[in-house]
Amino acid sequence: MERKINYFLQKWKNDLVRKPLLIYGPKQVGKTFTVLEFGEKEYKNVIYFNADNNKQLEELLTKEKSTERIILTMSLLSGETILKDDTLIILDNIDNVEMVKTIKLFGSELSKYHIIMITSHKENITKYKGEELQFKGMNCLDFEEYLWAHNEKDLANLIRESFTKRKNCAFHRLALDHFHEYLVTGGFPEVVMASINGYSNYKIDTIKQKILDCYKSELGKNKNLIDIERSTAVLNSIPYQLKKENKKFQYGLLGFGRRKKEYDNAINYLVNNQIVYRSYKITSVKSPLSSCREVDSFKLYLNDVGLLFSMLHLNAKELLTNEKMKETLYENHIATTIAQANYPLFYYQSEGKAEVNFVIQNRMGKIIPIELATISNSKAKSLSVFMKKYTVIEAYRITENNFSTRKDTRYIPIYAIFCLTDLNV
Repeated sequence: MERKINYFLQKWKNDLVRKPLLIYGPKQVGKTFTVLEFGEKEYKNVIYFNADNNKQLEELLTKEKSTERIILTMSLLSGETILKDDTLIILDNIDNVEMVKTIKLFGSELSKYHIIMITSHKENITKYKGEELQFKGMNCLDFEEYLWAHNEKDLANLIRESFTKRKNCAFHRLALDHFHEYLVTGGFPEVVMASINGYSNYKIDTIKQKILDCYKSELGKNKNLIDIERSTAVLNSIPYQLKKENKKFQYGLLGFGRRKKEYDNAINYLVNNQIVYRSYKITSVKSPLSSCREVDSFKLYLNDVGLLFSMLHLNAKELLTNEKMKETLYENHIATTIAQANYPLFYYQSEGKAEVNFVIQNRMGKIIPIELATISNSKAKSLSVFMKKYTVIEAYRITENNFSTRKDTRYIPIYAIFCLTDLNV
């Protein structure tokens, strides 16, 4: 299965000043499989270690500080010869800070050894920071990768061309049909492959439930027992939070008398490990947008629209006929696509209740509003009021219609959101 990270991995391999690479991302998004597949294609041999409860590896990487002795011992442990520039060393499930510190030794010299570490806990990244390492995030398949998996690369290229040249997509209806299928499956590789292989919806739901169970078991790694229970309650409440007219997260849905301070750690754990994404409310706009956020007012989105589809207990027919549910899925998809491109999420709401779904600040500092417009949610006035009030010269409205431009607003079909992530949007 072709993934966008493969282009990054190829560049990393050929980099003259290559450093050990740490790939982070939620569980079940294909990190290990993708790295192993890359290693098998690009190297003479691959050495794989699972660091989870691996006492031999832990002892080696916490006590030994000689890179040559580390390589020799790894070779003995694996039973394989480690070749300079032709062996890929993979260290999976890395969560020990001391082990990472030792791997950094390979980044402080012009090492000929190619090392990739993998972790599912993004919250640890701040502990690992240092110029001796490179970092790369990985998430579920976006819609473009989903099209690739379905042998629809020409359609994906046509969508990009339509976006870039600001012209209609000739296969708009086909693209929209594929996108509605994507809303049902989501982007977890195992689910996508099950769909491609013709599995029934019941079997696909079983796979998604297994992934949800995996995430809930991950919550058990919370240090505080009460936070495990609270994190699970928050995760289970998200579909109901997003079904509301006002999608702001409400603690009352977790039970009578629930308060913010009781759930801060639980929500932060979910957000820090990319199980959910948080969008903060802003009522004014200035640079940086983070200075405008209201920390007590936010929305939470699931990291995969397919999981949300199942947690809402929807079927394919309801997706096409229930406009409110479709709007909920669309909004979650936009949020995850933007967040996975490393844009902090914000939504705007004025005192008069005018709301713009997303406001981002691009890497050049430009403020750009992104509004979802569906049959049940047109909100044309909200966007125009926002643009006039804050002198915004560029905006995007996301619809089910084809590409078009009206004045300073670009209309983008919902299936083309992935096009926004690679530009200076």
